[in-house]
Amino acid sequence: MSTNSIPVVRGNGTRNRGRKVAVIGSGSWGTTFAKILTDAGCDVTIWARRPELANEIQVARRNTQYLPGINLPKGLAATSDLATALRGARLVFLAVPSQTLRQNLLDIEPFLDRRSVLVSLVKGVEKTTTMRMSEVIADTLDLPPERIGAVSGPNIALEIAKEQPTGAVASCVDLAVAEEIATAASAPYFRTYVNTDVIGTELGGVLKNLIALAIGIVDGVGYGENTKAAIITRGLAEMTEFSVASGADPATLSGLAGLGDLIATCQSPLSRNNTAGRLIGQGYSQEETREQMQQVAEGITSVPPVLELARERGIVMPIVEQVQMVLSGTMAPANLGPHLATEDDVPRPEQRLEAPAEGRWRRLVNRMKGNSA
Repeated sequence: MSTNSIPVVRGNGTRNRGRKVAVIGSGSWGTTFAKILTDAGCDVTIWARRPELANEIQVARRNTQYLPGINLPKGLAATSDLATALRGARLVFLAVPSQTLRQNLLDIEPFLDRRSVLVSLVKGVEKTTTMRMSEVIADTLDLPPERIGAVSGPNIALEIAKEQPTGAVASCVDLAVAEEIATAASAPYFRTYVNTDVIGTELGGVLKNLIALAIGIVDGVGYGENTKAAIITRGLAEMTEFSVASGADPATLSGLAGLGDLIATCQSPLSRNNTAGRLIGQGYSQEETREQMQQVAEGITSVPPVLELARERGIVMPIVEQVQMVLSGTMAPANLGPHLATEDDVPRPEQRLEAPAEGRWRRLVNRMKGNSA
């Protein structure tokens, strides 16, 4: 039975009663995920770097900077003290910028329970090492893979905070741990599935940000739906080829952590990467874009390390290459669209994987038939 499509029964107060969890990071996604966990019945403490923000969440039940208009649940505790946040926490969810994760891990290490499972909510790659977030966790804290997980999917924070239904994937090499994470993070409006493909789950969340930047750029230029549809489709091909070459299951890229997240991030005006791309397409510099947004667009910092990894793997990623050219100022935003289809004028196959595409898809279909039997 494939673990790429195993649903987990929604969490409830009874199943999660007494389950102590911590969320490190109080931006829009960290706060939203803390709300999900609380609504699923967990005992949740969120850590905010700034004491005034922790106090606002704790007392006013609001995070006005990142989730305007959202009332947070009464059961959600907040603190700016790491020891308090982590005390007794079996699951520790990390919702900090990718480029600061390593330092955040060093900060929390003295307060971690020796049995804690660390779960990345971060969709990025460390620029200096090209490591995925689970790799950064393992490298920094020397944890075994069964104590490291990831959650990814079509997760626009404000929509979920408004309890608009969606889903995600919880991943760990140990299926039982993935199920534990998914149970903790399954609320009435948030359905969590499981898999054991941490590589594919993480890379889906990383790579879709780069394609969303491209969509935002051409949207800012003023191109229409044909251009955007072509970029999304070709972008998924680039994502899948890169991920499979990195050891991922191609089925993961056709699921919530891949295609699902790609669609949401590319089409939503609430997407940080889409917004950043649109501003750049309209002629704003990267610095001006950061000032306007006042949030981190993970895709911008992920482009160089992803391209470095692609070159190491012998993978050509024309769309991502052109995004980098726009970001570096060597290509005008208006020129991204005409170059989206191929790296040169030679006709290319639409999809290139390590094994014949037909064989992989036939195996996927057979698995799905087996699941429904």
